[in-house]
Amino acid sequence: MKYFDHAATTPPYEDVIRTVGEVMAQHFGNPSSLHRMGEDSGKLLSKAREVCAHALQVNPGEIVFTSGATESNNLAIRGAMARYRQRGNHIVTTTVEHASVYETCRHLEQQGCEVTYVPVQANGAVRVEDVLAAVTDNTVLVSVMHVNNEVGAVQPIAEIGRALKNRHPRVLFHVDGVQGFGKLPLSIQDSRIDLYSLSAHKFRGPKGTGLLYVREGVHLTQLLTGGGQEGGLRSGTENIPYIVGMTKAMRMAAERQPALASHWSKLSRELHEGLAGLPGLVVNSSPDGAPHIVHFSYPGIKAEAMLHMLEEEGFLVSTQSACSSKRSEPSRVLLAMQKGKDCSLSGIRISLGEEHTEEDVRQLLGAVKRTMERLQIVKGGNR
Repeated sequence: MKYFDHAATTPPYEDVIRTVGEVMAQHFGNPSSLHRMGEDSGKLLSKAREVCAHALQVNPGEIVFTSGATESNNLAIRGAMARYRQRGNHIVTTTVEHASVYETCRHLEQQGCEVTYVPVQANGAVRVEDVLAAVTDNTVLVSVMHVNNEVGAVQPIAEIGRALKNRHPRVLFHVDGVQGFGKLPLSIQDSRIDLYSLSAHKFRGPKGTGLLYVREGVHLTQLLTGGGQEGGLRSGTENIPYIVGMTKAMRMAAERQPALASHWSKLSRELHEGLAGLPGLVVNSSPDGAPHIVHFSYPGIKAEAMLHMLEEEGFLVSTQSACSSKRSEPSRVLLAMQKGKDCSLSGIRISLGEEHTEEDVRQLLGAVKRTMERLQIVKGGNR
């Protein structure tokens, strides 16, 4: 089977698997304990924080370890709105955010917050001026993802951050960086980002581990109370083996990013060109988007049918995002891009990994073509 679903999760590096096992066996002390084993675990935790900070070019004290992007996004949004409620109760975000941002904002609306969902253009990207126009005197937070998890649209993060801070310096800027880190370069400092979320399993680290960058001077209300770990922002005993594993994966992803982006861009162009040449198929992603995500629809056929036929051909792809793929609903992202209901019910995401070759891409294109031919018979029989 050829795995083309790296945007959902990635296979951990062998070095990461080995490191997690070694740390779990040899350094199982609680980093809050005062004895030698606790101190050894505490040193590993401090070193991991330094390595993560170096990869992001920030200070170690600005790194908060979490269970993953969902917790990081919730801590950033809920924590900021609770901490700065005297400033207002308004959030600005987009119509195409990941569910961990979008649904959090929807829930906060039920609790009395005001949320503006900025629409996107046909390519899935927002316009900087539209984001800025949504900011009011009551705005506490702007939250915009770096790379869309479904179609790979890249948002103008640096331009939004700089313009936002020039006009509204007190408004916090949160970025969900889950699909961007290790794929595209982004300077947290130059982009004037206050809060930045990551999840380890998106860059070949272990599941259940992530981090939140919290700029020095920004304060959040904690979601979890208890022992006061992670500077009081995330109580609970730190998962040292997985944090160290994430750190190793993060360093490797940062080092390999330029070469991998070039490799993926070449494969992505071939996929876009091949898919665009298949009659009746609609390509929803752009060659100018994130290099590792290609997205298309086959209107009139439910996405699950094509997914399972491609699996029979030996290729694993996905529908929508992994968090939403089991729901038989139109894609919220494609609807926001004005793709229409038929396209939004038939979307297929291909996401690339380090192991993929040009031959893999050619074989996948052949499988898509054969699957379409089989489905044409089904479509014809349903008329």
